[in-house]
Amino acid sequence: MIRVMLVDDHEVVRMGTESAVEAAEGMTVVASVSDGSKALSEAPVVAPDVVLLDVLMPGIDGIETCRRMLEELPETRVVMLTSHTDEDAVFAAIMAGASGYLLKNTSSRAIVDAIRSVAEGRSTLDPSVTAGVLDRLRAADVNSGIPGLRDLSEREHEVLLLVAEGLTNLEIAERLVLSPHTVRNHVSSILAKLDLRRRSDAAVFATRHGLTDADGGDSTK
Repeated sequence: MIRVMLVDDHEVVRMGTESAVEAAEGMTVVASVSDGSKALSEAPVVAPDVVLLDVLMPGIDGIETCRRMLEELPETRVVMLTSHTDEDAVFAAIMAGASGYLLKNTSSRAIVDAIRSVAEGRSTLDPSVTAGVLDRLRAADVNSGIPGLRDLSEREHEVLLLVAEGLTNLEIAERLVLSPHTVRNHVSSILAKLDLRRRSDAAVFATRHGLTDADGGDSTK
């Protein structure tokens, strides 16, 4: 059972999202609060697997709430929800550790799918903001000095980038024309070289640090 926490200052939004989550198989809402302060105090008590977190709230905003929550509950996954397509906010959310970013006008089914996706260790971004944000991450020249990153082969860089995009091993295999077994080996090697334990850790690592090839271009091209 996926334990979900809802954080939004609009009660109508929380009620609608709660109905969708409770109607979905295999998940339940363990808390529904109206601001970041309440979320930070209640999250350690209810131990949510996934938090749906509004970006713009009075008091502590969603970005700062996400950052503080993940410092205390690193196993929790956060999906940011917003009414606006703001590339800066999306980038800030990812750098704060969020695993997903969706617009509030997204369908109930898409929200439920996003909850499942991040609970399984994948990341998810609304299609309307994905391209710009991933380009920005790829262009971020922050790789130097990061332990283990330079040990990755060119192919492992490609796989790590696709893991960060939320692709499954099968999808990565199809994209790179590899066997799923080879992709699994690459993912295992990436985790070992970066001293990470889980696939989701690799996705968070990639989004926090950015991904560029030697000449600063897109390593998947």
